[in-house]
Amino acid sequence: MLFFQFVDQLNNECGRCSQDPECLLLQHNLRKFCRDIQALPQGSTQLAEMMFNLLLEEKRILNQAQRAEVEQGNTTLEVPVESQQSEIESRILDLRAMMEMLVKSIRQLKDLHDVFSFRYMILEKGKTSSSDPNQSKQLQLVQETLNELDKRRKEVLDATKALLGRLTTLVELLIPKLNEWKAQQQKACIGAPLKLGLEELEKWFTAGAELLFHLRQLLKQLKELSDMVHYEGDHLKEGVELLNAQVTELLQYLLDRAFVVEKQPCMPQTPHRPLIIKTGSKFTVRTRLLVRLQEGNEPLTAEISIDKNPPQLHSFRKFNIRTSNQKTLTPEKGQRQGLIWDFGFLMLLEQRTGGSGKGNSKGPLAVTEELHIINFTVRYMYQGLQLDLKTDTLPVVIISNMNQLSIAWASVLWFNLLSPTPQNQQFFSSPAMAPWSLLGPALSWQFSSYVGQGLNQEQLGMLKEKLFGKNSKMENSLSWANFSKRESPPGKIPFWTWLDKILELVHDYLKDLWNDGHIMGFVSRSQERRLLKRTISGTFLLRFSESSEGGITCSWVEHQDDDKVVIYSVQPYTKEVLQSLPLTEIIRHYQLLTEENIPENPLRFLYPRTPRDEAFGRYYQEKVNLEEQRKYLKHKLIVVSNRQVDELQQPLELKQEPELESLELEQRLMPKLELGIGLELEPLLETRLNLGSELEPVLESMLEPGLDLEPTQFMASQPVPDSDLPHDLQHLSTKDMEIFRNTVNIEDIMPNGDPLLAGQNVMDEPYMSCPSHFCTDGPLNPDC
Repeated sequence: MLFFQFVDQLNNECGRCSQDPECLLLQHNLRKFCRDIQALPQGSTQLAEMMFNLLLEEKRILNQAQRAEVEQGNTTLEVPVESQQSEIESRILDLRAMMEMLVKSIRQLKDLHDVFSFRYMILEKGKTSSSDPNQSKQLQLVQETLNELDKRRKEVLDATKALLGRLTTLVELLIPKLNEWKAQQQKACIGAPLKLGLEELEKWFTAGAELLFHLRQLLKQLKELSDMVHYEGDHLKEGVELLNAQVTELLQYLLDRAFVVEKQPCMPQTPHRPLIIKTGSKFTVRTRLLVRLQEGNEPLTAEISIDKNPPQLHSFRKFNIRTSNQKTLTPEKGQRQGLIWDFGFLMLLEQRTGGSGKGNSKGPLAVTEELHIINFTVRYMYQGLQLDLKTDTLPVVIISNMNQLSIAWASVLWFNLLSPTPQNQQFFSSPAMAPWSLLGPALSWQFSSYVGQGLNQEQLGMLKEKLFGKNSKMENSLSWANFSKRESPPGKIPFWTWLDKILELVHDYLKDLWNDGHIMGFVSRSQERRLLKRTISGTFLLRFSESSEGGITCSWVEHQDDDKVVIYSVQPYTKEVLQSLPLTEIIRHYQLLTEENIPENPLRFLYPRTPRDEAFGRYYQEKVNLEEQRKYLKHKLIVVSNRQVDELQQPLELKQEPELESLELEQRLMPKLELGIGLELEPLLETRLNLGSELEPVLESMLEPGLDLEPTQFMASQPVPDSDLPHDLQHLSTKDMEIFRNTVNIEDIMPNGDPLLAGQNVMDEPYMSCPSHFCTDGPLNPDC
């Protein structure tokens, strides 16, 4: 009905134009168009198809013009990610429209083939005499049909070439996006954020492969047409064969690149440190084919192996995959979740070497510097195309003991940060040096990925100064030996070992404090003094110890009456202490004994001037319920330090600031009693109840071995033998020795006070300013 209304409107428009002499050309075109559409066998349907194709062509031209304008206006600017994505999707839409037009052209070419075959058959059957006028007419008609057929064949061949060229451009856009994802995945393995996902890439790769497979089928149809009718000067068959080879080659390239390792090898117990595998322990790995096309009844099987092409290195270890090395993907599962092979229970076993038992690495590389690659192969079949697709993991480090985990992670970090070739298994034969511009962000990633909060510029500045010295530059580079092996002052600990212990300490015991910014952390002693000396007394900060493995210390400032500024630092708290007593509780109940043995908490303000309880109040343990009836006196652990200024005062280190002193205090854990309702202290003391002896087993069970426990003395009800005396002298009666008390002056015997114990050092460790913490000229030994 609409079709006939449209024809009536055309006739009316033609009548209107006939009355205007200026619309003569328009009248002619409208009349011709009206006559042509009325002559269509399927008028309405064919007219709709014609209009649809014209609109698509118009849209394609418009998009092409817009892209050319954008490219011309932004030749020097970097194309945003959103623009790249929209360009890829726009190209896919254009290619689908071109594919529809090609399909229609081939359909019309088939119809023309049928017309030519029919007319040629009539001509052959009606051959009589060459002078027959009907036969001459028929011959001329067949010749015209053949000319039209030849013209249409060339047009279809040209359209196919154009479509293949556009598909090649699409693939050239997709491969860099995939390479970008692979580079981000490599950095994500060492803590960097992963911005790109595989979902969009899978959609684009699948669309590109669908178009190529469709074009491959159309080329088969063209080949059939070329076999049906061939004539002199016909180049359709040769052109189709050449295009088919190019399409197959492009498909192979696309499919081979589309097979990727989506999840790198990782052990379940160490998800934050992939690419490290322990022999005999399970690990997981996942592969994925981004072209989501699978035959309806053909399962796809992936095979796994290790070190197909091992490097020719002496004593390079060899391993076998102990579990099944195959994973089959059914069509039902592939249609539901994608072409994903998830290897969840893999295990490696080291091969035994002849006559020497278990293999070991005594060659030029250490075990943690030996890189291994896991290989995957899948036999892919679709629409008659069969390919062996291959992909590899990033190099993994294989350890035999979890004690090697830390240094193995240093190897993984160093390789994935610096190696330009992801498959270079001989990287550590001559490891590259790391510029600070790359190393600094990588160290921050270790904290942001494992703890939650990365390192700020001040913290990175301290680490840079520790590695390169005070007068370092941005372009300074660090060697692998200086990073992981050579010992660094002041604690004679390799830099990575020191940093990794801190990382574990923060993750296990200080995570919330670190993420909330209450731990300054990486602060040198000189910087600590510069910060604290300008603050009021009782201001403290938390920093990591440079001389111990995984320790955090608390430093605070006191302004004395003689205008001297003294900075105190307690001995570092390690995991042995923090697993019994949280750092927030240590800060909350910390006590410093003055000269009169009066306890006080010197920690009042967190730097710069945040009240202690305001900063740490929400971390405090729950308050005691005073309404609760208790049978025993409650107790808690607190940290107590003695103020021994006369003994511990050290020489001034900063000559330009003679009023500044720094003291390091020893700490002791002491029990603190809490009274509950219904328990009064005086009646208990009247009955000579020995609270100290009652509490001692309980407190000893709460403390780790090695912590100094000294119960309060006022609760003792009878003489207690001195545990510091030998066993045979502990019960020695001193009654007969009282004669010496008034005749011997102890100060005449020891004028300098009590002698130092073995290993005791009252001098605080001086801060040394040196150009670098490494002796790069000498061998790897503690003296450097």
